[in-house]
Amino acid sequence: MASLNLDAYRFSVAWPRVRPDGGPLNPAGLAFYDRLVDRLLERGILPWVTLYHWDLPQALELRGGWTDRDTVHRFTEYAVSVHEALSDRVDLWTTLNEPWCSAFLGYTGGQHAPGHQDEASGLVAAHHLLLAHGAATGEIRRRQPDARLGITLNLSPVTALDPQEPADRDAARRIDGFQNRVFLDPLLRGSYPEDLLADTAHLGWQDAVRDGDLATIAAPIDVLGINYYTSAHVSAGRTQAPPRRPRPCPPARPASPYPVSDDIAFLGRDLPTTAMGWEVQPSGLRDLLVRLRDDYAGLPRLYITENGAAYDDRRDGDGEVRDADRIAYVDAHLRALHEAMEAGVDVGGYFVWSLLDNFEWAYGYDKRFGIVHVDYDTFERTPKASARWYAGIAATGTLPRG
Repeated sequence: MASLNLDAYRFSVAWPRVRPDGGPLNPAGLAFYDRLVDRLLERGILPWVTLYHWDLPQALELRGGWTDRDTVHRFTEYAVSVHEALSDRVDLWTTLNEPWCSAFLGYTGGQHAPGHQDEASGLVAAHHLLLAHGAATGEIRRRQPDARLGITLNLSPVTALDPQEPADRDAARRIDGFQNRVFLDPLLRGSYPEDLLADTAHLGWQDAVRDGDLATIAAPIDVLGINYYTSAHVSAGRTQAPPRRPRPCPPARPASPYPVSDDIAFLGRDLPTTAMGWEVQPSGLRDLLVRLRDDYAGLPRLYITENGAAYDDRRDGDGEVRDADRIAYVDAHLRALHEAMEAGVDVGGYFVWSLLDNFEWAYGYDKRFGIVHVDYDTFERTPKASARWYAGIAATGTLPRG
């Protein structure tokens, strides 16, 4: 990282490593992160801690996981354990990474662990995840008043196939509600969207929301992390072309991760795609950031906490990985980010996803997002062409003339 001129490293702590089975503290597991933080600081690299990136202790899942309100309390205990160990050197804390994936891919669509397929369960899990964020934020703030605290959401602009067609507009409204506003509104407005509540009233999930929960969820935050990869284009009905964005390793009975949306089709456009099948649309990042500024008063400072692309990287005969597609992807998105900043959006930083090729959840080690190539047989790490290109940008803070 130092050789690539990186001045910050965002990493996640594994809950099962620190408090196995959600129980007592494991000092050896926590010591790993203690050493990591020290090494980062020795190199002049800012440590940015993410407390939860989907790895729930299995013992807690067996009790109901994120559909069980007690998991909120167990998460808060775990968060305090990590904070007590690292707060003398860390002041940037993200509670959750992409709670949309934890809730809706895990409990509604079944594509990610624990693999459940139930519309109400995903919504209950989303509420408990938000409540865990708020509870942990309050506890950390009480212990470290000057800490910078936040959450990271994976957000996507949603457009209708035919904006003049009411059914298509309604499809876009619903998907935007379940992708974006289900998290943004409670966090930044202290309430769930009225249209989402009406759409899902028959599911009974709102019984999970108790007095005082939304005030806890809306605890003030200092930063809002945004993970952006692609946008969505939707229409009403199943008569349209099939989606170009495959769901990750669908189960035997694939289900939509979006509740009450079986009548909505996700459509491909005439855009290039990554190895994940995700469309490349840099302008979506600019539009998303401007929308956040316009729609939410008192918006905390924004950070792009993930942006990048998987491609079918191959090492040349000389051992080099010449990933021109990735360079083009990151370059275009940085330019879109610059456009948003020029329009007055307050953005504090950008993290490319990811430093290393790594484990991509349901895809295993099949998809490579890293700017550093990892040989999974030998663990040899080789900076790709994108790493050398990105090092220049990190050193100067400027993009090459386009």
